[in-house]
Amino acid sequence: MKDIQKKVLIFILFLSASSAVFAGTKKINVSCSENDAEIFANGQLMGKGKALIVMPAYTDVTVECVKVGFLTEKMQFYNKPNNPEPPKTYHFKMRVDDAYEASTKTDVANLDLELKTTKNEDDAWLLINRVILSYIDVIEVTDKSTGYLRTAWSVQNFTQATIRTRLIIKLGDKNPLSYKMKLVSEYSKIPGVSSKDDQSFKEWDRVLRKYEPLVTELPSRLR
Repeated sequence: MKDIQKKVLIFILFLSASSAVFAGTKKINVSCSENDAEIFANGQLMGKGKALIVMPAYTDVTVECVKVGFLTEKMQFYNKPNNPEPPKTYHFKMRVDDAYEASTKTDVANLDLELKTTKNEDDAWLLINRVILSYIDVIEVTDKSTGYLRTAWSVQNFTQATIRTRLIIKLGDKNPLSYKMKLVSEYSKIPGVSSKDDQSFKEWDRVLRKYEPLVTELPSRLR
C-alpha cells in the first residue's frame, strides 16, 4: 500500500514539475528585415522593425510583419504543453510583393475619364473596340447604339493577391461626340480567388503596368 502511495506521489510531483516548465511567461525578440515594417501580435501593433512579444503561459500568438510593397510574413508561436518552446529571438526575412512590383500607383483608376474625339460615331466606336482588344481579350458587353462597352474581368494571380481589371466605356455627349472611360482595378488578399467573388475584392489605387498605356493611348487615338 505504501509503495502505491509513493508511486502516486511521485507521479503527482512529476506532473507538477512538467506543468511548471510551461507555466512561466515566455519572451520573444522579433525583428524584420525591413526596419519600418509593422509588427503585429494577434492583430495588435507591437512596434516597427523590432518588438518584444510577451507570451503568458498556455497561450499562443500569431506574429506578422507588414509593410506596403512587401509580402506579409507570418509565424505562429505556442507557449503550451506538447508544443515546441518558443525561441528567444526570431527574424523575419521579408520578400517583395510581386503584385506591387507588377503595378504602378495612379490617380485615374476607378474614375470616369472623358474621351473627346473629332471622329464620327462609326469610326470612333470601331477604334475603341480595336484598341481595347489589344489589351483585354474578351469584351463582355458592347452596344454601339447606346455607346456602352464593358470588358470581361482580366484576372492575374500573385503570391498573396488576386488582381482583376476591366474597362467600361459609356457614351458622353453626341455633339460634340465624347465618351467616358473607366479603368476598373480591384484587389483581393486571397490568391486564386474567383473573379466572380465580388465580396473578396476592393478598389485598388494601383493599375497593373500592362494596362497603364491604355489610359493614354485611347484618348490619343480618338483625337
